Amino acid sequence: MSEAPVGAVLSGAAARLARAGVPSPEADARLLLAHAWDCEPRDLGMHALRGTAVPAEVAARLDSALAARARRVPLQHIVGTAPFRHLDLSVGPGVFTPRPETELLVDAVLRAVSGNPAPRVLDLCTGSGALALAIATEAPGSEVVAVEKDEQALRWARTNLTALGGALAAAGSRCTLVAADVRDLPALGRFDVVVSNPPYVPADRMHADPEVARHDPEVALYGGGDDGMDLPAVVIAVAAQVLRPGGALVLEHDETQGAAVRAAMAAHGLGAARTCPDYTGRDRCSTAARPEES
Repeated sequence: MSEAPVGAVLSGAAARLARAGVPSPEADARLLLAHAWDCEPRDLGMHALRGTAVPAEVAARLDSALAARARRVPLQHIVGTAPFRHLDLSVGPGVFTPRPETELLVDAVLRAVSGNPAPRVLDLCTGSGALALAIATEAPGSEVVAVEKDEQALRWARTNLTALGGALAAAGSRCTLVAADVRDLPALGRFDVVVSNPPYVPADRMHADPEVARHDPEVALYGGGDDGMDLPAVVIAVAAQVLRPGGALVLEHDETQGAAVRAAMAAHGLGAARTCPDYTGRDRCSTAARPEES
C-alpha cells in the first residue's frame, strides 16, 4: 500500500463514508484517521503542514475502521470511547452510547446540589455510568449511587469507574455501582437528588439511524407501554420515596412525554415540575422537587 499525504487520505476517507450515507463523513474521517494513527485529531493538521505521508500501517488500520463505519457501526464503538462532558467513557456493544443532550442533566443536578458540601445522588439506569461519573467528578465531596440491572452495561460501567478512580479521588467523591432493577431496589437510604436517563422510547418509535437501530441495546431504548412511560413512571415513584425533603428529581424523557411526566410527578407528590428543552429545542428533561416538611 503506497503512502499518501494526509489531505488526500482524509478526502478519500470522507468520500467513502459519504457514499455509505454516514451523516458526518468529514468529521468521522478525521477521528478515524487520528484513532488509526494513535494521535489527537488536532495533530493531523501539523502532519499535513509538514507534508507527512500517512504510513502504510496506519492506512491499513484506517481502511479497516472505514469499512466498519461504512457498515454503520457507531463511531464510538470503533474508537472505543465516547465523550461526555469532560470525560472519555469506554463504550461498545451492549451499552447505550451517551448522547450530548444528556449532558444537560448534569447541569441540572449541579444546580440542585450547589452549596451542599456532601450531596447524595442516585442515578437510576446508569448504563455506561456517564451521568454518575460526570456528577461525582464535578460535584466535589459527593456520594453517587449508580443503579443498573443489565450485566453487559454493568461491565462497561465498572470499566469506567475503575478508569476514573483517580479523578474521583481528586474530587473527594465516591461512586458506587449497584446491580438491581429499579422496580425492586434494595434499601439505599435518602438522597438529595435522583437523576435518570431511563429507557423511554415509545413502542411505535423506530429509529431510522442504523447506528441506533442495530447497535444500541433495546433494553436501553424502549420504556415499556405504548407511550414508553412505564419505566419513567417507575423512576418517578422511586424518587418520591427516596428523596429527602427539598430533594430534586431530574429525568430525561422523549419529546412527546413532557406533559405525562409532569402529571406523574404531581401524582406522586413532587412539586414545581417543569420541562426543559435540549440543544435542538425539543422537550428533553423534566425536573421536580419533594416539598420541604412544614
